[in-house]
Amino acid sequence: MGFFKSKYERELNIIIERIQMNMSNNYKDAAQENLKELQAKYESFCREDILKEKQKLFYETQIDILKERMKGFTHKDQKPYWT
Repeated sequence: MGFFKSKYERELNIIIERIQMNMSNNYKDAAQENLKELQAKYESFCREDILKEKQKLFYETQIDILKERMKGFTHKDQKPYWT
């Protein structure tokens, strides 16, 4: 995005950073919860018409990428290695 970000963009970016950190540390449940939080916050900002179109497109793309990367990224789908 740009050099100067709005507080709303910073808020969304912080959540994205938490998702990436939790994914890298294999905190699957926390990463899934952060993704839900990101989606809810993004939808809220869109309803309130806070984000510009370019920002909406950027964060929508980020959410889609994260959703794709996190498919099956849960502990409940994990198979034990000894079976």
